[in-house]
Amino acid sequence: MATQFDMNGQVAVITGGAQGIGKACAERFLASGAKVAIWDPDTTLAENTIEELSSAGVIKAYDVDVTNVANVDDAVTQVTTDMDRIDILVNNAGVAGANMATWEYTDEEWGQVMAINLNGPFHCCRAIIPTMIKNGYGRIVNIASIAGKEGNPLASAYSVSKAGVIAMTKSLGKELADHDIAVNCLTPAAARTAIFDQITEEHINYMLSKIPRGRFVLVDEIAAMVAFMASRENSFTTGGVFDISGGRATY
Repeated sequence: MATQFDMNGQVAVITGGAQGIGKACAERFLASGAKVAIWDPDTTLAENTIEELSSAGVIKAYDVDVTNVANVDDAVTQVTTDMDRIDILVNNAGVAGANMATWEYTDEEWGQVMAINLNGPFHCCRAIIPTMIKNGYGRIVNIASIAGKEGNPLASAYSVSKAGVIAMTKSLGKELADHDIAVNCLTPAAARTAIFDQITEEHINYMLSKIPRGRFVLVDEIAAMVAFMASRENSFTTGGVFDISGGRATY
C-alpha cells in the first residue's frame, strides 16, 4: 500500500491535472483525504478524469488557462467559494516546445513555452499565495525538470523555462520562510506522458540515454515524492530542489 500523508481538510489546486503527472498527484492527494481542484483548459479530458476519480473523494474541474491572468484570478475565487480555502498548489501545467537550435526559435515559439512553463506558475503563485498567508499555511510544489539544471540541447526554451522555475522556487522559499508556507520544486527526468507527442523521437532517445536507471520515471513515482513535498510533514525544507532523475542529476 502506498504511503499516505494526512491531508484531511485540505484543498489542493493542481494545474494540468487532467492527465499525466497532474492526474497521478490528484489520485495521491485524494487517497490522503484532500479535496482536489483540477485546473486544465482541456475540459473534455478534465471531465473524464473527474468521472474516473470522483469515487475517491471530492474533486472538481476548472477551465483554467494559466497564461491568462484574469482566468487564474477568477479560478482562485471560484475554488475558495466552492471549497473554502487553498492549502496546496502544484504547478504542473507545461509544454515541451519545439526541438531546434536556440537561434532557430521564433519569438512566438519561444514565448509560448515561457508563457506556459514560467509565467503560468508565476501567475498561480501570485494569485494563491496571499490566501495562504491569510490562512497561515501553505505548500507549493513546482514541477521543474532535470533540463532546468543541465540544459538539454535542441530544447533550450524548455530548459530555460524550467531553470526559471527553479530560481523562482528559491526566491519564494526565502520570501515565505517566516510563514508556514513551504515552496519547493521537483526536477524529474522525462516521464512517458502526452508531452512526448510534442517531442521528436531523436530527442526522446537522447533523454533516455542520459538516465542511469535506463528507463523513464513513472508518474506514480513523481506523485509519491510530490505527496511528501505537499504534506504537513514537510515542515522545514523550503526553497529546495528535489531530484527524481534516475541518477542523471550531478548536483
